[in-house]
Amino acid sequence: MHKNKILVVEDEESLLKLESILLSSKGYNVTGVMDGRSALEEIAANPPDLVILDIMLPELDGFEVCRHIKEDPATKGIPVVMLTAKKNSQDYARGMEMGADAYITKPFKSAKVIETIEGLLNK
Repeated sequence: MHKNKILVVEDEESLLKLESILLSSKGYNVTGVMDGRSALEEIAANPPDLVILDIMLPELDGFEVCRHIKEDPATKGIPVVMLTAKKNSQDYARGMEMGADAYITKPFKSAKVIETIEGLLNK
């Protein structure tokens, strides 16, 4: 069985570990990076099946990373789930404008994240 590859982009180490453990326990092959530039490098070198993306990141923020993913013909089909503490409607609208496939706010419920991922991967 093919294990879906998920790239988790999160600058807070404890959350990166938590998200990685959660996804690994559900059978996903998880890679984690802690900044936007590393995310784009990892996507170019080893394209994932889905990206979980924080917005507040060092160097390039999540909005910029999402825009890069969605503007590149080679990666535009990769679903992007924004997982962020930014809860206001302008941030949500900007995430959707940049091409995010889903927008989940922290603190998040694990079941909601898994349900969203499964929905996007099984399209």
